[in-house]
Amino acid sequence: MFQFEGKVAVITGAASGFGRAFAQKGASLGMKLVLADVNPQALAQTVDEMKAAGAHAIGVPTDVSDPAQVEALAQAALEAFGRVHLLFNNAGVGAGGFLWESTVNDWAWVFNVNVMGVAHGLRVFTPIMLRQNEAAHIVNTASVAGLLSPPAMGIYNASKHAVVSLTETLYHDLQLAQAGRAEGTEVGCSLLCPAFVPTGIANAERARPDALRNDAAPTRSQIAAGKQLQRAVQSGKLTAADVADITFEAIGARRFYIVTHPGIMATVKLRHEDIEHLRNPTDPMSLKPEVRQQE
Repeated sequence: MFQFEGKVAVITGAASGFGRAFAQKGASLGMKLVLADVNPQALAQTVDEMKAAGAHAIGVPTDVSDPAQVEALAQAALEAFGRVHLLFNNAGVGAGGFLWESTVNDWAWVFNVNVMGVAHGLRVFTPIMLRQNEAAHIVNTASVAGLLSPPAMGIYNASKHAVVSLTETLYHDLQLAQAGRAEGTEVGCSLLCPAFVPTGIANAERARPDALRNDAAPTRSQIAAGKQLQRAVQSGKLTAADVADITFEAIGARRFYIVTHPGIMATVKLRHEDIEHLRNPTDPMSLKPEVRQQE
């Protein structure tokens, strides 16, 4: 079992949604917190909240798409607490619409954050954890969109599929690299795949860098995808705090796959059966009529 009290957690995307819920859960378990977010004002508010709750916490404004800023985040964590035991590669953004209507800026923005942000976190923090020679754990936030391919979400789907694959590979790489290590010193990892939860992901556009904003107005498919995402997020039955509870339980048990909405597994199974039987892909949203209401 992974022990949390007194350990150091680094959380990206910590000022809202899952990241903020992870910080609250970590604080309740007596963890020391290194919180990172691209929004410095919201980050400062979250840090103040954690301190008011009695946690040892620092905030480091960080754009995870910038490798130098992720390196600076690690340095700040080590200077503050000397160790890193738990890493949440959690920061994420999304863009919707038909694939052929997505711009170069759309692709660059989503992949820079969702994929390269995770890659930078792994590249920087995994060697630190391995050198410490004590128990540590990495959680990469993907999505059920990394297990399925809903329509009009192509860039997001592709980015989260990448996170699924790289995290599964990370698991194998860690197993190879740590063969023979003493029990209790292992660096483990988990893949978090939540479904729709009321978070700020539907409003991620506010965090898009000016250099990657589109000059043209959104297309009809992009507007429709945005409305569908808003409805789906608002319809979520679990809260971010619920997801945090599920995630920390899985970390404690050193469980790799964290699927917060088990009802989605029937759709995942159907996708796998489509592949195994060489059938045309089934639209996963056709099984979720409540999120496909009339515009």
